[in-house]
Amino acid sequence: MAELRLRLRELREERELSQAEMAKKLGVSQQTYSRYESHTTEIPLKLLIYLAEFYDTSTDFLLGITNQDKAYPKIT
Repeated sequence: MAELRLRLRELREERELSQAEMAKKLGVSQQTYSRYESHTTEIPLKLLIYLAEFYDTSTDFLLGITNQDKAYPKIT
């Protein structure tokens, strides 16, 4: 899961967001978000999905399953 913490940090920093700003978007404390990035706390599935949507990518990319950073097409 090293990919997850690295990708979360990279995506956040690319958008020039602080951990506190991301924590507020997720409705968690800054300390909790910091634990997500350091992978000392598991990210709940609903927040992982939110992050993928927020960053316009896939959960597979966040988890390091693929290096394809484009979001999958939405099912309509």
